[in-house]
Amino acid sequence: MNAILIYLLEASICVAITVLFYRIVLSELTFFTLNRVILIGMLMLSFIIPMLSFKLGITSMGTGEITLPEFLVGKEVAQEAVSFTWQELVFYTYLSGVVVMTAHLILGFFTSQRLLGKSRLMRYQDYWIAVHPKFIPASFFSYILLPDFNPDRSEQRQIVLHESVHVRLKHSWDLLLIQFAKIIFWFNPLIYQFERSLREVHEYQADQGVTSTYSKREYSGLLLQMITGGQGWHFMNNFNQFQTKKRIIMMSKPQSQKREMRRFLLAIPVLAALFFVFSCEITPEEDIEGPTMMGESKATTIGPNMDISARKLARDGEEIFDVVEDQPEPPGGMEGWNKYLSQNLTYPAQARSMGVEGTVIVVFVVNSDGTLSDVEILRGIGAGADEEAVRVVENAADWTPGSQRGRTINTRMRLPIRFKLAGSTQKEEPIASAPNDVDEVVVVAYSKK
Repeated sequence: MNAILIYLLEASICVAITVLFYRIVLSELTFFTLNRVILIGMLMLSFIIPMLSFKLGITSMGTGEITLPEFLVGKEVAQEAVSFTWQELVFYTYLSGVVVMTAHLILGFFTSQRLLGKSRLMRYQDYWIAVHPKFIPASFFSYILLPDFNPDRSEQRQIVLHESVHVRLKHSWDLLLIQFAKIIFWFNPLIYQFERSLREVHEYQADQGVTSTYSKREYSGLLLQMITGGQGWHFMNNFNQFQTKKRIIMMSKPQSQKREMRRFLLAIPVLAALFFVFSCEITPEEDIEGPTMMGESKATTIGPNMDISARKLARDGEEIFDVVEDQPEPPGGMEGWNKYLSQNLTYPAQARSMGVEGTVIVVFVVNSDGTLSDVEILRGIGAGADEEAVRVVENAADWTPGSQRGRTINTRMRLPIRFKLAGSTQKEEPIASAPNDVDEVVVVAYSKK
């Protein structure tokens, strides 16, 4: 659920940036075909970019400490499962809007189909003309809709020519795409501005098609005569549904100079920025190669708290080792360690109520006498989770210390603890079974994401 909400937020931001880019940089240009391509292309990329994921590695700045298998905290107890988190409330509100918008779209489509079924169809210059008294001049996929039709009248020939451009350029398919986008992003006010911009480009293209045959003065007069408040349905390109004054000004405007096409190149850095922000992820410190307790390749880096790995002396004044011949071992081995964490590690109430999730990385030292010390947070998520992770490590029993060349030594260890709420859609690692008498915490074997 959280992943869906994050995707919607990121894609919505991409749509908003696309609209602002078009309105500020391109909307006054007369390269209508390119404007249409940019709008449709950037809309589709707004859907795709947040779905992509490319990880950028970070060069380790020091020797990595031994990393224990990741531990997952998180199954909600049954009595708490009945309550809704704020993410669930937002998600179900969003779904309600999707249902309303979908119903509105389906109603419009079937209403148009019903009227088409009742209309009188005729063939004119390779186009289908649908005549019905309730129609306003418009196009609908391959149909030109008119309240009446007399090909001997000049104004009707101009209207048919205008609408034939919409049909020939398949503008209704653009509008179908934008209707789906409105269903998904109904909460974003800029998606309606996006639709307005796209419809304007459609009208400019159609007007340009008419003025290549008829005089601009004659056609401008027709636009003024045909002003109507009717909007038609979603897939229709109405003959006079947008600002008449703006269309007349655009018709009278000189063609944009070819050198102004360089503005379209500005779309490249805009898309590159969106791609970098929403598709590229900096590899977290646990994904950089280093040793693990289980002997597998494991991520490690110094991370934000550089003092942890930089400190080389333990409390006894001896050196702290990051890589050892014989690794430290908790009481009862890893099975005993997992059992201890399962019985003692809990999800903080504050983090649960705030919907906070994420991975806390705890670094600690297993001293040469087996005691645990220097427990610190390498990476935290707040809301009480950091303190809970520190508490459970500090209260742990003594370990069997690590050894190097036959003598016991101080060893730095690292423990990732992932806090995850029930119902979250975050991608999980393979889960190993927890002890049967514990349903609050399960153990996750770490693998590279």
